[in-house]
Amino acid sequence: QVHLVESGGGLVQAGGSLRLSCAAPGRSLSTFARGWFRQAPGKEREFVGTISWKGGRTYYGSSVKGRFTIYRDNAKNTVYLQMNNLEPEDTAVYYCAAAPDEVFTAGLWANGNEYDDWGQGTQVTVSS
Repeated sequence: QVHLVESGGGLVQAGGSLRLSCAAPGRSLSTFARGWFRQAPGKEREFVGTISWKGGRTYYGSSVKGRFTIYRDNAKNTVYLQMNNLEPEDTAVYYCAAAPDEVFTAGLWANGNEYDDWGQGTQVTVSS
């Protein structure tokens, strides 16, 4: 059962930017950590980043650190993934997911199995 909806994907040239959004229509997930993952064809799912429900803690995967930023607007029940300086290697389907905030205290924020709710994904394609 999908409770999250991603948007904002598209085609962009290398070096460009995109902002993805993750909304939770009809459901309050403001007290949940929200993570972003991605999966490229033929590759394993990869952790992109995550944010605690109050927004005070963020963690990023090594391949995106310094280029991507996650932030949230709990009043809008939406989390954003700002992606700058995009590279062709960033091409993938990007998924938003929600998990109890305990994933931070347990050190499991990068483990997709700890996230219970997932969106349908949005395609990001970066051309060279």
